[in-house]
This record gives sequence, C-alpha cells and structure tokens, in this order.
Amino acid sequence: MSDAARDTATAALRELILAGERYRIAVANHLGLTVNESRAISHLLARGPLGQTDLATALGLTTSSTTTLVDRLERLEMVVRVPDPHDRRRSTVEIPESGRRRLSEVRDWMPHAFDELGATDLPGVARLLETIAGSLLTVTSDIEASRPPAPGRRRRH
Repeated sequence: MSDAARDTATAALRELILAGERYRIAVANHLGLTVNESRAISHLLARGPLGQTDLATALGLTTSSTTTLVDRLERLEMVVRVPDPHDRRRSTVEIPESGRRRLSEVRDWMPHAFDELGATDLPGVARLLETIAGSLLTVTSDIEASRPPAPGRRRRH
C-alpha cells in the first residue's frame, strides 16, 4: 500500500470517527444523557448485559465512576442491575424494556448512514468495517499496554 493511499484512508477513518462522535453527542443530548452514559448504553446494546467491572473496563472508567453512572442510568430507567444468582457480590447491568422503549426512536437513525449505498454493497461494507474496527481495537490495546502507569497508580489489566 502506498503512503498516499494509506494517508487518504487514515484521513477518511479520522472523519468517520469524528462523525461518530458528533452522532453520539446528538443522540445523548436527545435522550438527556451524558456522553459517557450514551457510551455505556452502546456497550450494552452491542455486547449484551455486562458486569459492572466489565462495563467500567470497556468505558475506561474507574469502578466508582461507573457505579455513579449506572446509578443515574437506573434512576432514568435506562438500565437495571440484576443480581448474579451465584455470587451475591456481583450484579449484571442490562437494558430493561423501559430503556429499550426510549432507545427505539434513536436506534432507527444509525442505519441511515448506509442510505447512499446499494443493498449489494452492504455485506462488503460490513466486512470492511468489522476488519477496520478489529484492527483499531488491536492498535488501541497495544497503545494501552505500552503506556507507563501514572505515578502512584498501578497498570490495569
């Protein structure tokens, strides 16, 4: 791959990320959520119910910050904590029917990103997006693993 082609693709990816961030802000504002609350909802929608520690890790937040975030989302009836039947110390965070109802109006917006594409293009676009997302996650993990811990803090694994 030429440097010029890679630079062009990188610029397009950067624009896609910025557009996604703007989309997240618009949806969060529409729902009366903070961006981090919106991110939490996205993780739960994409991956299903998560333990609170797993959600904190996915969001890159401390467990105490995530507890506060989940408390607020619970008050808004966007999530519920479901006790783990095998370990009373753990609970799983999931989106209840009340949250799904609130999200139904905004869930129909994202697919419009593909309106300019033909139906036959969508499987290839989906594969490309999955490949790019996987590669970006790998690069991100490498960056996180190489970062020295802040003074007085241990590195999280």
